[in-house]
Amino acid sequence: MNNNPFSKKTFSFLLIPFLAILFLLFAKFTTGIRPDHYLLVAIIITFYYISSFTRRLITGLAIIIVYWIIFDSMKACPNWAFNDVDIQPLYDFEKKLFGIIINGDTLVPNEYFLLHTSVAADIICGIFYLGWMPLPLLFAFYLYFKNKNLFLRFCMAFFIVNIFGFIIYYAHPAAPPWYYLEHGNLLDVNTKSNAAGLLRFDQFFGINLFENLYSKGSNVFAAMPSLHASYPLIGLFYAFKQPLKWMRVVFAVVMCGIWFAAIYLTHHYILDVIAGTNSNSGSIFRI
Repeated sequence: MNNNPFSKKTFSFLLIPFLAILFLLFAKFTTGIRPDHYLLVAIIITFYYISSFTRRLITGLAIIIVYWIIFDSMKACPNWAFNDVDIQPLYDFEKKLFGIIINGDTLVPNEYFLLHTSVAADIICGIFYLGWMPLPLLFAFYLYFKNKNLFLRFCMAFFIVNIFGFIIYYAHPAAPPWYYLEHGNLLDVNTKSNAAGLLRFDQFFGINLFENLYSKGSNVFAAMPSLHASYPLIGLFYAFKQPLKWMRVVFAVVMCGIWFAAIYLTHHYILDVIAGTNSNSGSIFRI
């Protein structure tokens, strides 16, 4: 009989509350505690203790949770404090490669779409943006039940792609197109994250959904590479490893929809999307 009060089981039982307190203290003295921090802690503790099944599930998702914490911490150490922010050169390069000539003026695709918005496109693009994170998470749950090996590989791919993106954000801070269209080439580090074209979705339905979501953004100058472009590609890659063909169709449609929406809504340049689908997502093929 093991009478050691600090057995492995006891250690595991106490570890999660200790880490939760540590996380909340870290948040308090860096970014400040928000309601979503408490919600994250509540979800983790509930899943960890409610049953052995949910404990294994939340443990498997720990990779994604760790990244969320790292990304959230960007508020405490903004990337613009480490390197110059790419504002004008990125805009000019986008115009050079993908410029659209209208009445003698060359516009970047974002500017073109601003002149050709429609309620239908606003709603469809808003719906695609609503699914960019929930869909990969739902797919992760599906993989957990169907193939735990693929589940772990999917989570690891998700984590690595995000870490690559995180590193590039600090090595090459880049302004999104909406920032350039509002501020030009002037650097304003006090600018808050903006829902941009998604505000039209909010206005149509009379809600503040995207406005509230983007008000919690970690950093304005983290547009390249576009992780919005990376996530559905990761899902599509692993969907092809599953027998259900309809799942591949869903991810292919969502992927194309999000790529278009990112540009239409002035959240990303085409260059950001290309960077997101190449420099980041290329790592998934090695996992």
